Amino acid sequence: MDFAELRYGMFVHFGLYSQLARGEWVMNREQIPPSEMEHVAAGFNPEHFDADAICALAVEGGMKYLVFTTMHHEGFRMYDSKLTPFNSMKMCGRDFVAEITAAARRHGLKIGLYHSLNNWYDQPDAAAALENSAAYETFIANTFARLEELVTRFNPIDVLWYDGWWPFNAEGWQGERMNETLRKIQPQLIFNGRNGLPGDFGTPEGHISAPTPWRPWEACMTLNDHWGYHRNDDNWKSPLEVVKMLLTCGNGNGNLLLNIGPRGDGSIPEPSAEVIRQVGQWLRDGGREAVTANTPLKFDPMLRKDGDNADWDGAGIFTASGNNLFFTMLYRPGDNWVFTGMETEIKSVSCGSFGKLDVKQSDGKVEIKLPPGLESVLAPVLKLECLGAPSIYRTGGMRVPQVKHPRYDPCPPDIQY
Repeated sequence: MDFAELRYGMFVHFGLYSQLARGEWVMNREQIPPSEMEHVAAGFNPEHFDADAICALAVEGGMKYLVFTTMHHEGFRMYDSKLTPFNSMKMCGRDFVAEITAAARRHGLKIGLYHSLNNWYDQPDAAAALENSAAYETFIANTFARLEELVTRFNPIDVLWYDGWWPFNAEGWQGERMNETLRKIQPQLIFNGRNGLPGDFGTPEGHISAPTPWRPWEACMTLNDHWGYHRNDDNWKSPLEVVKMLLTCGNGNGNLLLNIGPRGDGSIPEPSAEVIRQVGQWLRDGGREAVTANTPLKFDPMLRKDGDNADWDGAGIFTASGNNLFFTMLYRPGDNWVFTGMETEIKSVSCGSFGKLDVKQSDGKVEIKLPPGLESVLAPVLKLECLGAPSIYRTGGMRVPQVKHPRYDPCPPDIQY
């Protein structure tokens, strides 16, 4: 599996916390004792959880993989575990991890399993492990036993997604031994970097930043302000915002892992499903090519440097692949789109089902006539086929000076270009 080419995946945060509908950290934030969580678990019955429907939504949304929460920090296993009765099979007669992994395979999705290293239910817990060496040995042994049970029971999977690595670093979690132990069971496994080790890929959370130097990476982002379901969080990201996130990940040759949080009954909040469907249609209408483009477009706002070949534009976002320049139009400028500074000759311009578009190019200025009906399309993608690798160069002046010059501002700016 080439992880860096997957580009887009679905994160599913679903657990006992979904029943309380106050976010995935509710047990910790409200200091709910384990005994009370057992009472919550006794009433957990997600009758509307449909693994096939979730995977079908991911496919319709243009996603290539799915990561599912097998156990969050609260310690409730979403699978049939022999290590504790605090699990979904015991409480409601269902193994949700088995259901989702089987559905993912049926739908052609790669599958990752999220598992928290820390948990607030099992004793001794992480706080006790910090305080007492004997408690630490028991705690670590229990953690390894959980992980070994998980990857033995669900074999094969593609990704093991660690989380909840408080309060230890890699040495404390015995991360090297952990990865080696699990790879003996599933040699093909790749790991993220949340057991204190760098892992096989980076996981920036809540922001989209490619690692420097580059390595495979995945930005994990949620559709509103919570990972697990919160009944009063309606701050949904728009389809346009998700498109922009995908393009940013594409420009950095990384993946977007976009989260949904099913309700306690297992149903998917309609606004999140609708956003995913709209973005999926955008990908089918030409967005896929723009997102999978992987020729770096970059510029330095100070002085021109070797490799600078891009600029920003008020109407949208540029991406590139080989001799093709893609422009995702986020804000329609009118009946024509004009941009300047194009240093490469354009051979043709097209836009999905609209076909070829009229284009004029002179002294770096490009004018493209936009067809009627384009205004009703979400973030249309224009494909500019060029005679060479595309390059754009503009400055803060009305023309490019013939002497050495700052590109925009002569002092380091606070602006994030």
